[in-house]
Amino acid sequence: MKLTDAALRNLKDTGKHFDGGGLYLEITPAGGRYWRLKYRYGGKEKRLALGVYPATGLKQARELAAQSRQNLAEGKDPGEVKKQAKAKVKHETDNTLRAVSEDWLAHQAERWEPVTLGRIRASLEANIYPVLGDRPMASIKPLELKRTVAKIEARGAGDMAARILQRVKSIFRWALVHERIESNPMLDLVPSEILKPRVVNHRAALPDAELPAFLAKLDGYEGDPNTVNALRLLMLTATRPGEVRGAVWAEFDLEGALWIIPAARMKMRTEHRVPLSRQAVELLKGMQPLTGGGSLMFPSPFYPSKPLSENTFNSAMARMGYKNQATAHGFRALFSTVANECGWNPDVIERQLAHVERNQVRAAYHRSTYMDDRAQLMQWWADYLDGRKAGNVVKFTSRAA
Repeated sequence: MKLTDAALRNLKDTGKHFDGGGLYLEITPAGGRYWRLKYRYGGKEKRLALGVYPATGLKQARELAAQSRQNLAEGKDPGEVKKQAKAKVKHETDNTLRAVSEDWLAHQAERWEPVTLGRIRASLEANIYPVLGDRPMASIKPLELKRTVAKIEARGAGDMAARILQRVKSIFRWALVHERIESNPMLDLVPSEILKPRVVNHRAALPDAELPAFLAKLDGYEGDPNTVNALRLLMLTATRPGEVRGAVWAEFDLEGALWIIPAARMKMRTEHRVPLSRQAVELLKGMQPLTGGGSLMFPSPFYPSKPLSENTFNSAMARMGYKNQATAHGFRALFSTVANECGWNPDVIERQLAHVERNQVRAAYHRSTYMDDRAQLMQWWADYLDGRKAGNVVKFTSRAA
């Protein structure tokens, strides 16, 4: 006889109370009430737990039993189906977007500078984790990411919206490769089809005409001397601000007038050799009594074990009156503009800037480092800066055109 809701409410006897088709309610001596399904698979009798009464009612227990019988009809073991489903739920619960993103960041750590890693993590923590971070990746739909990115753009942060979209797409691609998700639903999200066209604003460069005034202000700057020296080295070497800020004394050969920046500190992860002008060597020798006793060339005045902060250069330039007019990174553009106008070989200039050849075929056959030419170029540039500091307007004629 089949069970009824009324009968279930009044059942007190321990043992098995059958409903038919292998489904029964088992009442234990301790008072527990468990739904079970008895079935045979592969010639063996098995039983499957379907829930606890009354949390799992009679109707639900029958539906679960029916589904298990359907699995049997399809040649599947209901017990294994349940185990796989449970494992899938656990896998998806463990692989939230936040958890996988952190593993992705750890995987990328050796490829990125710490400041880059920190910046990308901060962007995810501010824009993605609060909205989608605790969701299983397998449950996130493309439209959810699209709406999240659109909200970032709507608040006026179009550049951040584009970066977030690309980063999350990279995380999903990495998750698929490392078997954290079974498929990547984000492939069809194309930035140009989601976000508005953006005007690229290059970092402002100081015009050549303002060099004399800037160099005079730099000489009179009353802030941290490390910042002044770092800005001077930045200008003399046409390197990136991060490369100068993180410079360590062990990278410099003052006798050989050479600065070797290891691949780990370069944007493109390729070692960069920078010829040093006489002025650069003189600057560095003058710094040895100040910071030569430590490893960092430009330690922070507040945290000596750390380099100057990322905003140090631009903050100093703002105090000198160049806020929103010029950036520290812009000195590279100034160097490139002047050197090209003065007839220097563009390949020599580009190699000094550590730019990567975009033409892959040309790059394979064009591996010259132009060290001799670059040494001449950097000495010319240092002399040019000295001339502009003195107010000269006549540009030097290059010797390596």
